[in-house]
Amino acid sequence: MKTIAIVLFVLTYALLLSFPKVRAYIAVASASIFVILGILPLSKVFTTVDWNVILMIAGTMGIVSLFIESKMPSLLADIIIEKTPNVKWAIVSLALFAGFISAFVDNVATVLMVAPVALNIAKKLKISPVQSIIAIAISSNLQGAATLVGDTTSILLGGYANLNFLDFFFFQGKIGMFWVVQAAAIASTFVLLYLFRKFMQPVIALERTVVKDFFPSVLLVGMVLLLILASFLPNMPRTINGIICMSLFVIGLIRNYFKTKDINVFSRALKEIDFFTILLLAGLFVVVGGITEAGVVDDISKIFVKVSKDNIFVVYTLIVWASVIFSAFIDNIPYVATMLPVASGIAAILGIEPYILYFGLLSGATLGGNLTPIGASANITALGILRKDGYEVSAWDFMKISIPFTLVAVTVGYVMIWFIWGI
Repeated sequence: MKTIAIVLFVLTYALLLSFPKVRAYIAVASASIFVILGILPLSKVFTTVDWNVILMIAGTMGIVSLFIESKMPSLLADIIIEKTPNVKWAIVSLALFAGFISAFVDNVATVLMVAPVALNIAKKLKISPVQSIIAIAISSNLQGAATLVGDTTSILLGGYANLNFLDFFFFQGKIGMFWVVQAAAIASTFVLLYLFRKFMQPVIALERTVVKDFFPSVLLVGMVLLLILASFLPNMPRTINGIICMSLFVIGLIRNYFKTKDINVFSRALKEIDFFTILLLAGLFVVVGGITEAGVVDDISKIFVKVSKDNIFVVYTLIVWASVIFSAFIDNIPYVATMLPVASGIAAILGIEPYILYFGLLSGATLGGNLTPIGASANITALGILRKDGYEVSAWDFMKISIPFTLVAVTVGYVMIWFIWGI
């Protein structure tokens, strides 16, 4: 059975890479085969899927769609632009703003919010928006690792390691991933300032966006506050974070219905939820559960330990930089879903707590996607926006900005995580 599980897993990954447009269906089909062949017992399928993660993603996507619709992000961006003296600082400020938003909102949604502002500025100043929108995309990816709800990979880690919202800020008496990411963001900001040092044209203030509905902003802030509150309450159900996110989304939908008396608000909101990603994750949970049941994850863990010769620093280094390289070319969602059990297995063999490996994995996989135009969904979205506006961006044009930004950010995170958790 182990050999069959390995072959099926490798085939699944190959198909996921080859046919990204149907990867959700590939994952579900592979999961079904694992169950049909008896590699993963049918009785374990329901418990193998992390419903907290599924509910969190669906609820967060729904709340974010309402938040974007309210135009509050555009207003905030307009206010920031008013305070900037020139194009260099406008680009960097928009990137930092996108990063801040992305710590609480999906990266792709963040790019969709902020990129139109960058396009508007570029048109008024008659300059190319390419550099600005690339900076927005890669900054969004960076901050996705900062909080529990920042990115799908963070939600995956939170679900697997049973981390709550506050654990990303302070964990076991030490500073958490949020502060590591902020240090990386500060370092990478200097990279952006250097890259855009020649963009000294003055900025013309834009007309402020008008926000007519502040309730979605209340929902988003409420979600963060309730996730923090749930961190303090004992004996909460394992799906509490998902319940919070979904409940607030439903409240937003019901309120929209009573406000507009339009039954279509439900269908429009549901269309904003990325069911493709949710289906992909559900399938991957079962696939990873299958290879774990077959003992494949234990074998992979032993290979890592053998290569490193039981040296924790070497294992940590391998996980971080291998994650950077792999995530530059493949989607980091299936990669992280696969590697979390491997990191746990390695820690068990070495007799250490797994958190340094978890955080190293999250850092490398989340930031590594920034290296190439295809490494992260936010990058693909950003280039799609530019293409629609008539700008074709080559891989080299993208990587001239992304490579120095990513290497500096990853190196800072790599060093900090080791000194916080490895020594």
